[in-house]
Amino acid sequence: MNENIYEKKVLEKITPTKDYRIKLETIIKDINKKLEKQIKKRKLPVTIELVGSTAKDTYLKDDLDIDFFLKFPTRYSKDEIAKNTLIIGKSILSKTEESYAEHPYIRGYYQKYLVEVVPCYKIESTSQKMSAVDRTPYHTRYVIDKLNESQRPEVRLFKQFLKGIDCYGAESEIEGFSGYLCEILIIKYQNFKKLLSDAKNWKEGKKLSLTDEDTPDFNTPLIFIDPVDVNRNVASALSSDKFNLFVRAADEYLKNPKITFFFPNKIKPWTLEKISEKIDRQDCKYMGIKINKPDIIDENLYPQARKASKSIWESCERADFTIYDIRFYIDEEKKDIYFIIKTKDEILPKTFTHTGPPKKLKSHMNEFLKKWENDPRVIKKPYEKNERYFVEIKREYTDISDFLDDQMKNLSLGKHLDRIVSKEYKILEKSDILIDRLSSFWTEYLDAKMSWER
Repeated sequence: MNENIYEKKVLEKITPTKDYRIKLETIIKDINKKLEKQIKKRKLPVTIELVGSTAKDTYLKDDLDIDFFLKFPTRYSKDEIAKNTLIIGKSILSKTEESYAEHPYIRGYYQKYLVEVVPCYKIESTSQKMSAVDRTPYHTRYVIDKLNESQRPEVRLFKQFLKGIDCYGAESEIEGFSGYLCEILIIKYQNFKKLLSDAKNWKEGKKLSLTDEDTPDFNTPLIFIDPVDVNRNVASALSSDKFNLFVRAADEYLKNPKITFFFPNKIKPWTLEKISEKIDRQDCKYMGIKINKPDIIDENLYPQARKASKSIWESCERADFTIYDIRFYIDEEKKDIYFIIKTKDEILPKTFTHTGPPKKLKSHMNEFLKKWENDPRVIKKPYEKNERYFVEIKREYTDISDFLDDQMKNLSLGKHLDRIVSKEYKILEKSDILIDRLSSFWTEYLDAKMSWER
């Protein structure tokens, strides 16, 4: 079976049917009428604009948000546009929650459809100063104007491919491709296959544009200059990991297409016995840290969890412990965050040799001698060897568990995680992390198969 047959099957599954479209259009009209009624009731000079994939007809069946933007005149303050939008949204949606982009906005449900109502400023020209939110209506209009009818299925195919390999979405949980980035990539390359054929050869720093203007550089793995605002990189949220995963997937799909690139099989968790056997074969030690999950949105949580992982890694290495890897797992049901640490299985020596300056640098040498001459940690006083000074010092921590147990409160983990750790955290040994709740994490981590290979 060749890739065209796979792609046809995928499109049959993800393309909205005529009846689906009719029902969605009815829902959109109903919401629009209710928004108009609320705006009129509050006597606001606001215009409504449907944006995003529903407006551009690039959404995937049974996987869409309906996004309405309320466009306020610039004379209104940010507080005013946020307050009015939250009140209006709550009056027509159920199960609402407040979120935050450039401005606070509200999301909730209208019947079974997830809806976002977002305030922005009515910008007359892209030359005006504007936020990412204010820019969104221009993105919608640009795609509607430039994306032809035959390319909409190509966008859908590309989005589902990215979903299958876990690269779809610019939110911090994913760090992948936004919907708008998908659309302008298809505009540039015309179709899904041409895009993959070029992408399989991409290197970090790849730069793309739809205009001929000189454009700024960005320190990101992929740069795609926004045709609506040439000072903006549409691919700024894409991480190196997800960039390289996509490049690999593009290459492997073209060589050996499979339906599992689009719809991967679910992970079948291994038994704890199998996980333990796999771990025991490795020349390393696994341990963990468990903290309570703060009640914050994912856009704030995931960056802090990544920052915490980096901070733990760096602090351990400064204390001479060898770290091979750190991953985090968020247990939504139990409201816990686990940091799983892969480290060298060792107890450090009780002392270590600290290297000082060369003998010929007299001022530095004198400072070194003065600093360590009466330090209580010194085991062997400063001595000269091969024209350089050294000192032997008692090590404060020889076991990584003791180090983390004592130092976690002193690390910079992120505002919300710092508060949690200041009250409580648990250092976990292998038996504490080899548990049923983490079996899916361990299976995916240790099996190391790509999603399309499962």
